[in-house]
Amino acid sequence: MPRRALVFITALVLALHWLVLSGVPLVWDSPAQPSRQVFSTRSIAPATPPPAVAPPGVTAVPVAAPQPPPRKKAPAPKRPTAPPAPPAPPAPPAPAALDRPEPAPTAAPVAGADAPADTGAATTVASAPPETHANDAAPAPAPAASAPAAPAEPATEDTQTGTGVDIRPPGGTGRSASAPPPPVRMPAPTRLAFDVSGQAKKFAYSARAELLWQHDGNHYEARQEISAFLVGTRTQRSVGTVTEQGLLPAKFSDKSRSEQAAHFDYTKGRVTFSANTPDAAAGPGVQDRLSLFIQLGAMLAADPARFVPGTQITLTTVSARSADRWTFTVEGPETLDLPAGPTPALKLLRLPRKDYDQKAELWVAPGLGYLPVRIKLTQANGDFADLLLRASGPP
Repeated sequence: MPRRALVFITALVLALHWLVLSGVPLVWDSPAQPSRQVFSTRSIAPATPPPAVAPPGVTAVPVAAPQPPPRKKAPAPKRPTAPPAPPAPPAPPAPAALDRPEPAPTAAPVAGADAPADTGAATTVASAPPETHANDAAPAPAPAASAPAAPAEPATEDTQTGTGVDIRPPGGTGRSASAPPPPVRMPAPTRLAFDVSGQAKKFAYSARAELLWQHDGNHYEARQEISAFLVGTRTQRSVGTVTEQGLLPAKFSDKSRSEQAAHFDYTKGRVTFSANTPDAAAGPGVQDRLSLFIQLGAMLAADPARFVPGTQITLTTVSARSADRWTFTVEGPETLDLPAGPTPALKLLRLPRKDYDQKAELWVAPGLGYLPVRIKLTQANGDFADLLLRASGPP
């Protein structure tokens, strides 16, 4: 085969693999959300010019407001009059409000936007009532009745991340969302190997993935890695401490061509992001996109009878760029036909709340300490990734 043809075919294969891996919607991917741009407009009250100042030695002649012309009378005898005063020089203009920098409007924090797909942007336009600055050069006239303030927009699910763990039985209200997480039972350290199949940007693909879970009773590390031929790997990692209520993440990172991370500061009750996105609240039970799957299984293992089909579990989930409230519904037991063999499992389902949300299906196996044995994620555009357990063993 000619060398040019061989080089062309190799480059084409590399490009296709890169395209597929960059679009794999795995656990670490967040659904893209439309950004919000807020524009502020206002009317500027015209500044009142200051009184004219006459030059030294010249008496200023006050200018009276124009009056209606008087009735005609008989002309009076002319008297000698003083020469009119020269006009006063124009006063310097008062600084306009537009010359002053105006604080930029603040947009509501948006939840995670780190998905590879782009669903467009929504624009919100807000207006403000006219205002007059107190430090204008001219004295402000007597204020008129102030215009009523525009009503505040109602809060939406996009800006309410909430805190705590909310467990709602079928048909019930459940506990308050501010309640502490329930007790857990941590699974033993394990290494799970998965076969991955799916579709990304209309291309079918297959890959290998591995989930490494280990802890010493005080500290934990979870690492998930996916690799594709000739392309490399993409790694997600979560580290933190183990408590009676489960995992307490300290750092979550997502690395492909570059790394982004979320850092948890429980003293300040905040999560900060290396991507310079807005901080998020770090309330009780907060998890990251990887520790979430371990935490859910540990809660089920501690009290399986409590989580009957129809039970909903809601908790704050943090990606490398944002935070959101995720709700999983317990679907019921199933027996999966996996590459590792027939496996009894319990299915949990997260349905999309918004058009750009992803659908998440999770199966945990009681025989493996309720660790995940299948994870299927489906994007709004139809792309999906299906992870099926191939093998398990000690780390």
